[in-house]
Amino acid sequence: MRRNRLGKSKVQVTELGFGGGPLGGLFAPLDDETAAGALETAWESGIRYFDTSPHYGIGHSERRTGGLLRGKPREEVTLSTKVGRLLVPQDPAGRMDESFAVAATHRRVWDFTRDGVLRSVEDSLERMGVDRIDVLFLHDAEERFEDALREGYPALAELRAQGLVGAIGAGMYHPGKLTRLVEESDVDVVMLSGRYTLLDQSALDELLPACSDRGISVLAASIFNSGLLAMPRPAEGATFDYVPAALQMLERAQRIADVCEAHGVTLPELAMAFPLRHPVVSGIVVGMRTEEEVRSNIAAFGVKIPAQVWDDLRSEGLLDERAPVHD
Repeated sequence: MRRNRLGKSKVQVTELGFGGGPLGGLFAPLDDETAAGALETAWESGIRYFDTSPHYGIGHSERRTGGLLRGKPREEVTLSTKVGRLLVPQDPAGRMDESFAVAATHRRVWDFTRDGVLRSVEDSLERMGVDRIDVLFLHDAEERFEDALREGYPALAELRAQGLVGAIGAGMYHPGKLTRLVEESDVDVVMLSGRYTLLDQSALDELLPACSDRGISVLAASIFNSGLLAMPRPAEGATFDYVPAALQMLERAQRIADVCEAHGVTLPELAMAFPLRHPVVSGIVVGMRTEEEVRSNIAAFGVKIPAQVWDDLRSEGLLDERAPVHD
């Protein structure tokens, strides 16, 4: 699988990355055996970039990702995780976590201070059983952006200068705040959630031009917008950004699916191909939880999209004219 470099760093990622959110029990419980099967299938399929976070299943995703890495050549893997939430042990008292389908054995404490970042990294290394992290992101800092920029970013830059991490950046859904980060810091990469997809190209306004100007890479996450683009034919009740999609958005997705069907491709295939047409996008990150999902995503990722598909989408007003789509 093709690899691309992140910004000016030496870190490379495969164009298809494994998103570790589902490994933490996102939406539904997940057992260790099923998670291990998904990770192993991804490895066998050529994926070498694995992204995780303490937030995903209050540590379960990191632990499971580390289980795969302990059996693989570490130099072949690019591993990213995130900082911003510390995990504090607590008595679950029979409760489940508020965000993932796991027992509430820990609570999250927001902390973008230098000490908080260093402690988070130390905890992540221990959970995963590794001695280094390749890419480190400030995570979900939309509501705490000033703290992340003024305190968290310098801590990440310090770790990079010491050679303890290879590349640094932030993972958020807010293009405007990521643009500020790009313009006011020296990051290598940003992970953008759901804002450069077939249904939302708002990153074209400021973020992607800023990244292009400064030589910063983008990793596109949530490329299916949490579900609406994940099926060949979107159905009523499909989610957009984790809530039921509005009728207008559902109809737009169905119109895109019509164009796909006319050319013998599917909506998920097109959704995976679209972000990678932009020169600043180094890879896409797709959440996966089972062997079957991995195989399905690998198959969709490998499909060649006829050029006429993009032209038809533009002629029907379904694609921003600024979005690069042709070689």
